[in-house]
Amino acid sequence: MTERPAGRGSYHHGALPEALVGVAFELLDEVGQEKVTMREVARRAGVSAGAPFRHFADRRALLTAVADRVLADFEAWQRAEVATAAGAGEAAGAGAGDRRAVLRALGLGFVRYAVRHPHRFALVRSRVFAPAPQPELRERLSGIDRAYTEVIVADQAAGLLRPGDPELVGFAGQALVYGLAQMILDGYLPAEKAEEVAAQVLDTFGRGIANPR
Repeated sequence: MTERPAGRGSYHHGALPEALVGVAFELLDEVGQEKVTMREVARRAGVSAGAPFRHFADRRALLTAVADRVLADFEAWQRAEVATAAGAGEAAGAGAGDRRAVLRALGLGFVRYAVRHPHRFALVRSRVFAPAPQPELRERLSGIDRAYTEVIVADQAAGLLRPGDPELVGFAGQALVYGLAQMILDGYLPAEKAEEVAAQVLDTFGRGIANPR
């Protein structure tokens, strides 16, 4: 978690925008995006109420910057999930080259992140899964989508997945984990069994797209 700045005297030139995003990120986790205000972010950062407006045109711009921070954190989370899955496979004797757990780890990682950080998920949902995604997030989103597609293409080339449009396969997987996460957060699926159910659903999906050997 980003540390809260000590006060207005603690900033060097150019550091305030990053510090404001860090404070807003922390506030988002505490109270959700509806209560993230420019005034409260300024107060917590120890700067004047007008200071954030010198770097962010309005609250929407600040929240978009926070959404970008969330996506960066999510990327790091997913990399860790994949590394953990690969390590577990190697420990079990499957070998570092076994890729069967990668897509499952990505899917389960998505659900885990959303359930553990519901306010972050809600912010990204409003900025990304919307009729008009924020253009400021396009580069970050393109990188995430590209990495996911590369995994699918590699698995298809290795014969682990059936041939087909990798972007369509990725879209199907994204729709699945998005729906799972939302159902859990809405209380439709019991939270105490959320991860178990998500794993079972992902395994069912995996068997559906896996290339039989």
